[in-house]
Amino acid sequence: MNTTENRTATLLAGAALGLAAATRAADAISVDDLIAKIKSTDDKVRGPAWQSAGPAGAPAVKPLAALMTDPNFEIARSAKRALYKIVRHAGRPGAKKEALAVEKELIPLLKSDAVPVRREVLWMLSEIGTDDAIAPMAALLTDAEVREDARCALMRFPSKKATDALKSAFAIAPEDFKFALAESLRKRGQKVDGYPSQKLVPTKQTTVGQAKTS
Repeated sequence: MNTTENRTATLLAGAALGLAAATRAADAISVDDLIAKIKSTDDKVRGPAWQSAGPAGAPAVKPLAALMTDPNFEIARSAKRALYKIVRHAGRPGAKKEALAVEKELIPLLKSDAVPVRREVLWMLSEIGTDDAIAPMAALLTDAEVREDARCALMRFPSKKATDALKSAFAIAPEDFKFALAESLRKRGQKVDGYPSQKLVPTKQTTVGQAKTS
């Protein structure tokens, strides 16, 4: 390679690095801008922000999750809506890399102290999660506050790993939750003795009497 070619290669490499740095900076600015707008008390600022949040991607997941517990109801709700936009944007066809990046940011949030965050993240992972999300989600089957959400979210995973997680939870579940887990296992083709469907059990006494015979 001659001197001219070396100079050209160096310039191209420098340009590529510069472009990558500029892209990272633009991403950081866009996330900061998104968060600032979500925090706005002006509906005309906050609304368009959450509606267009999808492309912000994985870097915006944790900052938005933090806002889901904001004392201002509208800000908290907008943050949740923005997160769902990100999840569904990442879940589009051909965006597997983005989906994996978002999943990676969501999984640690299952340990959040905030019940609303744990609950919503379970459902978000049910949309884009891989088998890597199953064990962390299944851990919440012992969480009385979100265990039903965890059960239903896991039902959206067709893999054997999800079935095994439900079976393991059933083995140690308190009696009042075994009925729901048994229902889920039956729907997945598993035989479960006892714990019949609660849909078939009357919840109220009827006052209708039997017809009298003369």
